[in-house]
Amino acid sequence: MTNKKDPVVKGAEEALDELKFEVADELDIPLKHGDNGELTARECGKIGGNMVKELIEKGEEELLEEKEQDG
Repeated sequence: MTNKKDPVVKGAEEALDELKFEVADELDIPLKHGDNGELTARECGKIGGNMVKELIEKGEEELLEEKEQDG
């Protein structure tokens, strides 16, 4: 089992944190550094869900680029 503080990809933690704040801003959710205890579970879920959606889209784009380079 991986330690929660150890990212799967070294160095990705900053990029994910940046993405989290970008997504929150796009959704007009007042995310701040530090304690966000005033956010609802729904708001946190929207941020996380949209992060996953964007990461999947980026992954799909990279897969297509790899396929085009190989073929």
